[in-house]
Amino acid sequence: MEWQQPPIVTPGATNDQPPSDAIVLFGGRDLAAFENGDQWLIQDGVAIPRQTAITSKQQFGDIQLHLEWSAPTEITGEGQGRGNSGIYLMDRYEVQILDSYQNETYFDGQAGSVYKQTPPMANAMRRLGEWNTYDIFFTAPVFKVNGDVEKPGYVTLIHNGILALNHFELLGPSSYVAAPHYEPHAETGPISLQFHGDPVKFRNIWLRELKPAVGKRTSAGFNIVKESAPEAEDKPAAESEDDSDDSEEDDS
Repeated sequence: MEWQQPPIVTPGATNDQPPSDAIVLFGGRDLAAFENGDQWLIQDGVAIPRQTAITSKQQFGDIQLHLEWSAPTEITGEGQGRGNSGIYLMDRYEVQILDSYQNETYFDGQAGSVYKQTPPMANAMRRLGEWNTYDIFFTAPVFKVNGDVEKPGYVTLIHNGILALNHFELLGPSSYVAAPHYEPHAETGPISLQFHGDPVKFRNIWLRELKPAVGKRTSAGFNIVKESAPEAEDKPAAESEDDSDDSEEDDS
């Protein structure tokens, strides 16, 4: 194979800081990268949901997304009514945000789940008032010309440094009532942050668009030839009954 040189990406000063090729959606100043971003409250470099969901003006396919969030410190509900929000990839595939610290709910609706599709592999929630980190790796689905699924979407989530979703195969868009099923859509879509009525805090939101390594074959591929099993050796034919009888007569 002949490969193109991978692009040079300068990491951030720390792993939570955006690298040189990142698109910063929220760095603490404003939410200008989002539709309806002016509806949310910005306070001390933190975004707090109000009135409506916000949706990125740019659209994306395969991405690495970093986001930090904190559940409200004042407990006013339980289950799904406590610190509820969500990240919608391509505006349709939801990774759940919820205060799941000592707060029971249905497992495929807790923090780190793909909503109504799978629970996370671990509950990695921090205590109230502490910041949670999501690092999401998303592969967008691919559709055939006739609308059938050629390749499903996949999502991996690292929650506070703990693997919570491992290349989970998405079953379709997220829905509270309907079973997930794919419907064809564009190759790219926006990132949405849900407004669920709870004052969840957000900060440090950035992403990287992911491109596969590029290369081309410069010689014939490897031909692996499976060796056939050796043929069994011919065994000498068994003596005929006549020969056996003659032998007995000779011995008499």
